[in-house]
Amino acid sequence: MKFEKDVAALPGVTRAKVNFMTNKLVVEGASDIEAIRQLAVKHNYTVHPVFDQKPQAAVRPKIHWERRRAVASGLTLAIAYGVEKLGGSAMVFIPLYIAAMVLGGWGNFQKAARSLPRGSFNMSVLMSLAAIGALAIGQYEEGASVAFLYAISEMLEAWTMESARRSIRDLMDIMPKAARIRRGAAEVEIPVEEITVGDIMIIRPGEKIAMDGVIIKGQSAVNQAAITGESIPVEKGPGAEVFAGTLNIHGSLEVRVTKLVQDTTIAKIINMVEEAQGQRAPSQAFVDKFAAVYTPIVMALAVGIVFIPPLFFGYEWMSWIYRGLALMVVSCPCALVVSTPVAIVSAIANAAKNGVLIKGGIYLEAMGTLSAIAFDKTGTLTKGEPVVTDIVSVGGRPEDNLLKLAADIEARSEHPLAVAIMRAAEAKGLPIQPVEDFVAITGSGARGTVDGQAVYIGNPRLFAELGLSIAPMAEAVKRLQGEGKTVMIMGTQDTILGVIAVADAVRDNSAATIAALKQAGIRHTIMLTGDNTLAAQAMAARVGVDEFRAELLPQEKMTAVQELLNKYGQVAMVGDGINDAPALALSTVGVAMGGAGTDTALETADIVLMADDLSKLPFLIRLSRKALAVIRQNITFSLVIKAIAVLAVFPGWLTLWLAILADMGASILVTLNSLRLLQVKPQQRAGQQSS
Repeated sequence: MKFEKDVAALPGVTRAKVNFMTNKLVVEGASDIEAIRQLAVKHNYTVHPVFDQKPQAAVRPKIHWERRRAVASGLTLAIAYGVEKLGGSAMVFIPLYIAAMVLGGWGNFQKAARSLPRGSFNMSVLMSLAAIGALAIGQYEEGASVAFLYAISEMLEAWTMESARRSIRDLMDIMPKAARIRRGAAEVEIPVEEITVGDIMIIRPGEKIAMDGVIIKGQSAVNQAAITGESIPVEKGPGAEVFAGTLNIHGSLEVRVTKLVQDTTIAKIINMVEEAQGQRAPSQAFVDKFAAVYTPIVMALAVGIVFIPPLFFGYEWMSWIYRGLALMVVSCPCALVVSTPVAIVSAIANAAKNGVLIKGGIYLEAMGTLSAIAFDKTGTLTKGEPVVTDIVSVGGRPEDNLLKLAADIEARSEHPLAVAIMRAAEAKGLPIQPVEDFVAITGSGARGTVDGQAVYIGNPRLFAELGLSIAPMAEAVKRLQGEGKTVMIMGTQDTILGVIAVADAVRDNSAATIAALKQAGIRHTIMLTGDNTLAAQAMAARVGVDEFRAELLPQEKMTAVQELLNKYGQVAMVGDGINDAPALALSTVGVAMGGAGTDTALETADIVLMADDLSKLPFLIRLSRKALAVIRQNITFSLVIKAIAVLAVFPGWLTLWLAILADMGASILVTLNSLRLLQVKPQQRAGQQSS
């Protein structure tokens, strides 16, 4: 935070933001990279531009030397301890202890020398003061042990933090750095930054697709796990959309590029995940405030322990200086501060790998506290595509004959219901012969001439206008409408031929997902739809939601969500991210379906299910609740360890090396505990139990 403020204060800089978890500094305004570098050195950071790889190479030897110094410190400490215990001369073991302290603490002594002049009492300063203080009061073994243990602890902490950060770099590594582009008659491989919209990519079998685009030639299966989290490949051909970072399984493809590298779906996902990790969750805000109060109080207590007992009660200076140094080491709330962000990062990274994009810790935490979830019907609980569900004929006419007749009439119509009839006929392999004199009857149906006779297909109102009684099919029509289906009657001017019912197909996993959510503890599930009450009631019973709101206009969904918020408190809204944008924004957490390739869904919702897969919702609830549990465990553990350590100071039980172990050991343990969130897996199928 101090580095952030100092960078923001530089001339020409309007804003600076440090993302600790991704090791990134974002500077807005006119930035002087050299001025930022010099400032970074004072704050113990090394800064280099994101795309400048040379300084990164220069960092590696530094890490290597720190490891070597830590090992040398441990060996020297062991030799000094052996010499002392075997009765060796102090002239031998004291210099060895000092050498072990210098080797183990060299890096931190340097950081402390830069931090102290700025009044920054970070862990490097506290450790250095403790080691030098131990040396000053003749506790050579303690001083060397502190330096060595801290060096080892820092390496372990860096390793555990790197494990969390690696989960994001794994996402970045998905993106290919170059692609094969057709330029004239030749195929050339060029960096993705040089590819422009309209270029033709050549993708061979087994290669990753480098850019978003549309297939213009070829057929193949594409593994879209990087985007949607679904490992089962999807068959794609000309006209199908493909995404950067996905894998071409077999077959050669030619793809016309539709987006620049910075605008691809995977680039947006990575950017949003990074931004999400930089946002403070509610529990993290509490921890930061607590740490800001806790640290100065404990440091003041450490100073008091050093001076008050010897000055006012005549106690021995050395033992109370030692206790003050131990308390000073414990006063740094490392474990407490990292307890929340590492858990949030691990959960968000795991979700992203499984096709769920969470835009911040606040939404991750909110999902774990939900009492109700509202679902839009069309495109969420259903596929959003009408399909033929029932064919009822009169007089024993074969169903396929009635379906073929309907398809012949509807072949020239573009109405969604006509498309459903065409698909049903094609699925059965029926030969379709479009009628020549097709006439669309607005709002009612259509007409065509078959074998010299006019045949009508449409709603009951059409046949009422024709003066033809539908009595032979009245019972079937009423039953099908009661099931929430759209009924189309077929007949001539004097005869009813039959009924075809069409409905928006329910997603295969909708009912199982609702059941899994109830098992996960979601007490109320609600469906919001524009359908009539009868159809909504039938759909609600079919998928298993607890209640429904029917005949809602798009703007009325917002009112419905507000009522649910007033009634249940924490309510999520699941929709398609386009028509439902206002309701998504109003809810506690807005969850959009099918974000892959849908910019609107990516932008409007708080959480995006990249594939049209409702079964990811129970996984999301489990992950969120697990994250909340881990955060509570981390905070409780950190506070308990600190309390025990502080109380152990007064009777003199807390040694300096125990203080280091209590501080850095706790940091490592809470980080490792947080990394368990990377292991939470989605269920293979909605409703199937997962460990």
